[in-house]
Amino acid sequence: ELKEEFTRILTANNPHAPQNIVRYSFKEQAYKPISYVDQMAIHFTLNGNMIPKDSDEGRRQSIRLITAAGRFYYPGLILLSFLSSEEAPVETSAVTSEEPEIKDEESTGDAQATGEEEAEESGTAEVAEAAEAEEPPSVRLKEQKLANQFNFTERASRTLNNPMRERACQSEPTPCENFSDTANQWNISNAYKEELQKMEKSKEKEKTKAQVARREEEKKGRKFTPLESRSDDTNKILKTTKIMERMVNQNLFDDIAQDFKYFEDASDEYRDQKGTLLPLWKFQCDQTKSLAVTAISWNPRYKDLFAVGYGSYNFMKQGKGMLLLYTLKNFSFPAYVFSSESGIMCLDFHNDHPYLMAVGFYDGNVAIYNLKKATSQPSYKSSAKMGKHTEPVWQVKWQKDDLDNNLNFFSVSSDGRIVSWTLIKNELVHTDVIKLSVEGTTMQGPEELQLQTLGCGISFDFHKKIDYLFLVGTEEGKIYKCSKSYSSQFLDVFEAHHMAVDSVRWNPYHSKVFISCSSDWTVKIWDHTIKTPMFIYDLSSAVGDVAWSPYSSTVFAAVTTDGKAHVFDLSINKYEALCTQLVVAKKRNKLTHIQFNPVYPIVVIGDERGHITSLKLSPNLRRMPK
Repeated sequence: ELKEEFTRILTANNPHAPQNIVRYSFKEQAYKPISYVDQMAIHFTLNGNMIPKDSDEGRRQSIRLITAAGRFYYPGLILLSFLSSEEAPVETSAVTSEEPEIKDEESTGDAQATGEEEAEESGTAEVAEAAEAEEPPSVRLKEQKLANQFNFTERASRTLNNPMRERACQSEPTPCENFSDTANQWNISNAYKEELQKMEKSKEKEKTKAQVARREEEKKGRKFTPLESRSDDTNKILKTTKIMERMVNQNLFDDIAQDFKYFEDASDEYRDQKGTLLPLWKFQCDQTKSLAVTAISWNPRYKDLFAVGYGSYNFMKQGKGMLLLYTLKNFSFPAYVFSSESGIMCLDFHNDHPYLMAVGFYDGNVAIYNLKKATSQPSYKSSAKMGKHTEPVWQVKWQKDDLDNNLNFFSVSSDGRIVSWTLIKNELVHTDVIKLSVEGTTMQGPEELQLQTLGCGISFDFHKKIDYLFLVGTEEGKIYKCSKSYSSQFLDVFEAHHMAVDSVRWNPYHSKVFISCSSDWTVKIWDHTIKTPMFIYDLSSAVGDVAWSPYSSTVFAAVTTDGKAHVFDLSINKYEALCTQLVVAKKRNKLTHIQFNPVYPIVVIGDERGHITSLKLSPNLRRMPK
């Protein structure tokens, strides 16, 4: 056993050095292991007492040694300086140059060197005494500059200045020509004639092109639809023509403009707080005769501009849709016209970007129109891939931008989904906020699957101050109080109406109050903390729409399918309307929507025949609260 050898290999690596150290790499954005590890292990350290020569303490000690031995040097220096004045200037400089070398030697020299120095000293002293005896005492010795005792060298440097350079270039002169001519009436008339001939030739070319295209289309068996070609001159005067059209209309119907601006119904004093609606302009367009007014929205910046959506509430007669923008300055023709393949059911202007409109269609799509772009097509539109609704979109509402400053709006549809649409990189991205599940309607499907029926959302509105809170009215007559934060459950459910909730609106001044209207002939006012309504009004006909006024928390208006408009003021009369007025004839026409103007004392009302009627509120209907 003692003869058995155990082999050990000694390496330079430290066995205790860690091998798994990582550091964060900012270049690769990740933690990376360090390949190099310090393998040095220190086993013994000892602090020495050697002092560097150039340090402060080293200089002090060298000076101390030099001063201690200084008495051996100075007499020799006096002698040599005395001799240098007469005989040996070269020897003096040699001695002085050798002095620093003597001073820098170590103090621990040999005894022999010191003995030689003492002998030299005695010899030089004798020579000095003899010289002093020979020379007169009045002669002064010239002081010799001592060499630097502190090993100090003075250095100076100077930076080189960059030389100044000049650069210049000369371009070739542009070619010029002198032209002179005399113009008279004949030359001017000839120039005009030539220009007219060119225009006629270009028109003839366009005609021949159109005829050739028509023949080709006839050969192929297709119908040819000629497009009206507008010349450059027409485009230039289009804006001027619009302004002139406004002026002509205001001159022709000056009495309506005067009533809108200045007329106040004096008979309100004798009506016992009742009021009237004065009809003003009627907006209509030939292209929308067969379509119903499905949405009205005022522009938040231009108070005279409002948008109207056209479609059909009859699901058996669905066709195209129209989006028109009217202004109070010109009622004869819309300022903007957009057409769509499907009927438009709702629209909303963006508060911060008044040129952007969110639109919902009957086929379940949503789109964004940009009024700044000269195109009839929407700038952004959803599709089946983007998660569009499977049923008509009944209402859209813009919301505040998200945390990344992306535009977003919400939509509600009959398919039971509340969807948030966000505009990210020129594309609409959808997010399902909540699904309107109806309690007690779980059905047993094939293979024991549980199928849950979804409620049909028709209207919704977001709280003016509490950002996450919103209400949803359904086709079953229920109103759901929901939150953006909870997608699986409702905050509260109101058994509001017996038929579809056509509209639900938060009060703009009172944060707890909202109003709802339904096809069951009733309008109800609620406190969202109480399950039962505070006020119930029976209007004897299906209510199409209801709206709060922008100037008072107690004034609201509603329209019914029998063609009447009702205006209430709760601060004056809590039981009946202050004004009930027939707006359109009952025969085959129904009122669908109503909107207050945010600034002027007027309302606009839409009907099923595509007409928009504007009416002015009498003084009793627009009393400001104290």
